[in-house]
Amino acid sequence: MKRAFKAVVVGVSSGGLEALKIFVPGLRKDLAVPVLIVQHLSPQADSYLPARLDEVSGLTVKEAEDKELLQAGVAYVAPPDYHLLVEADGSLTLSVDPKVNFSRPSVDVLFETASDAFGAALIGVVLTGANQDGAKGLARIKRRGGVAIVQSPESAQAEAMPRAALESTNVDHVLPLRDIAPFLNNLIGPSHDNTT
Repeated sequence: MKRAFKAVVVGVSSGGLEALKIFVPGLRKDLAVPVLIVQHLSPQADSYLPARLDEVSGLTVKEAEDKELLQAGVAYVAPPDYHLLVEADGSLTLSVDPKVNFSRPSVDVLFETASDAFGAALIGVVLTGANQDGAKGLARIKRRGGVAIVQSPESAQAEAMPRAALESTNVDHVLPLRDIAPFLNNLIGPSHDNTT
């Protein structure tokens, strides 16, 4: 029997578009949980990322909306210049609170609020990036009993974020980028196998 997870949270920065174009299409379309993604983008960036990923993915990819309820098999991408938070009831909140780690959206904000909402039923994934955003949040996920996965620094276009995450906590799995989605598919399973 598979462990019952409630969500996957993903943080990515420099090199993120290329990484997400490999990671997201690798996820099964009937994944039993929602996937929440923070990609560092400039505040003026067009929010083209969800549409680009949706075109090449089996699961639905969309820009996160304020007060939206999470659905299994959907990937939610934080819009440019908004923090993405998860509330206790599993709904999403968008915030223009000050930047964290020089970033809005911040990976730590997503990881920490999702950890508070889902506890041990959360999987955190840190991918390529050139800063330390996500390290504190991943450590919190681990402290609350969740699963911590980090892209192997040598497979990352920018290795600072994966390295910072590895230094912050006892990570469960360090995997090359191409292996992360298949690993999650196996760990989580399809929606009809996972009762939450």
